[in-house]
Amino acid sequence: MMQLSDSTRARFDREVAKYPADQRQSAVMACLSIVQQEQGYVSAEAEEAIAAHLGMPPIAVHEVTTFYNMYNQQPVGAFKLNVCTNLPCQLRGGDKALDHLCHKLGVQPYGTTADGAFTVQPSECLGACADAPVMLVNDRKMLSFMSHERLDDLVETLKGQG
Repeated sequence: MMQLSDSTRARFDREVAKYPADQRQSAVMACLSIVQQEQGYVSAEAEEAIAAHLGMPPIAVHEVTTFYNMYNQQPVGAFKLNVCTNLPCQLRGGDKALDHLCHKLGVQPYGTTADGAFTVQPSECLGACADAPVMLVNDRKMLSFMSHERLDDLVETLKGQG
């Protein structure tokens, strides 16, 4: 099992302290976020270390990791591009936006470019159906009405930041 550093354990404990003593597991999402910030993704070993620290079964941590798009289960590029492909976005070109990005960057869905700059993923609903197609950049910035031209501009802008 992965050994947590003293600083990581201290960060976990600050999150655990926000909850009653008998509800340590409530800090699981914060602990997953901490690991991802530090390592770029959440490995199975990290899930086990979180489970041990919080006193919960590893499968319960894994269920949280796999439920949410924001937790990477493998290394991703510097720019993670999640394109909504749920029905409302799909009806307004979300699947075409995903295909366009994959073709432009030369990857399959869930793939990362050879230079490590971009990972492209389909996404579940991002809650902005009226603005379809929508996408999320690095789990933080939502972009709306992503035409092929806007996608091309985004890639060029991000390449300039990388």
